[in-house]
Amino acid sequence: MIKRNDLPALFVGMMATLAGVGVARFAYTPLLPALVQQDWFADSQAAYLGAANLLGYLIGALSGHRLSEWMPLRPLMGLCFAAIALSFILCAQPASFEWFFVWRLVAGIAGAILIVVGPATALTATPLARRATVGTLVFTGIGLGALLSASVVPLVMQISLTATWLTLGGLTLVAGLVCDRSLRQLSRSPAPAAMTSGSPPEFRSATGLAVLCVMAAYALDAVGFVPHTVFWVDYLAREQALGTGAASMQWAVFGIGAVCGPLIAGWVAQRLGCQTGLTLAYITKALAVALPLLSIALVSRTLSSFIVGAMVPGIVALTSGRIAELVGPAEHKRYWGFATAMFAIAQALSGYAMSALYEAWGSYYFLFYIGSAALAFGVALTVFSRFLSKTRTYPAP
Repeated sequence: MIKRNDLPALFVGMMATLAGVGVARFAYTPLLPALVQQDWFADSQAAYLGAANLLGYLIGALSGHRLSEWMPLRPLMGLCFAAIALSFILCAQPASFEWFFVWRLVAGIAGAILIVVGPATALTATPLARRATVGTLVFTGIGLGALLSASVVPLVMQISLTATWLTLGGLTLVAGLVCDRSLRQLSRSPAPAAMTSGSPPEFRSATGLAVLCVMAAYALDAVGFVPHTVFWVDYLAREQALGTGAASMQWAVFGIGAVCGPLIAGWVAQRLGCQTGLTLAYITKALAVALPLLSIALVSRTLSSFIVGAMVPGIVALTSGRIAELVGPAEHKRYWGFATAMFAIAQALSGYAMSALYEAWGSYYFLFYIGSAALAFGVALTVFSRFLSKTRTYPAP
């Protein structure tokens, strides 16, 4: 149960994940078919613009931890929120592909920095006894952002595409103001008990390979993540000829699942542990990504939308928790930054590769095979990591 004292840290992490992925990343998915249908871009160009955000996410993930050590936290996070808001506002009118590419890239960079810094800040500002709750709930922001995008975009789209871009920029600014207020409250609160900064020698030998396996699985999750989070709405709306309304409804289901995902992850982690929960999450997501290959009927596509939506932030939360178990809260931000960078590299490469495959094949269908296979390899890595680390060096966050 949430306590009043948890709220500042929770809002810092939640607003960071909401803007960093939920809006900066996921709001583009329901916009993609409209950009094509209203002749702003050709279908292949619109797909590459989605991949531009993935490239930006890679740059931000690689630089996020270092920037947070060099620059004060409030100005850094404020700059990121402002950059995401500008990326929407400055794309509110038709312009060249290069202009949109730059601003989708900027949104990806800023979003990744928020994902690296926000949850880590929330975790280190939370007392040990409350970290299990706060550490998973901060990732509900991803789902709330996706749900807001899914509900707001179709409504405002009835006015115009320009109004939709401006509204998303406004939502990002509101999230930034809430985050900044919460950061000021944290700065006035007493710090939690000091955490040990060093890692004992036995950690490096006993769990180093386990951490690497968890990170590698997380990178494979990025490959499985792309078909639904970049192409799902366009696949349903145009390739399956279901129309924008039905496809947007599936994105809303995805958003509902994404809100539920961290709650499910927290429940599973408390009862089965992050390690077992992570393995189950990969199995479930692999099956859900493959489900459209069997059937695109209403029940099948709705189950796929909800489960993949739930597992996107669910796997993020469980991976973050598992890394904190292995390395401890003091080292969490550094290793979480490494994991986010690996995720971003795989996401960017697979995003561009899948965009190229779509251009070559003229269909999204086979991309779901690729995503599901990558997640199956992730299952194997999480199982292997269990045998590399038999004991938990640190309590779950």
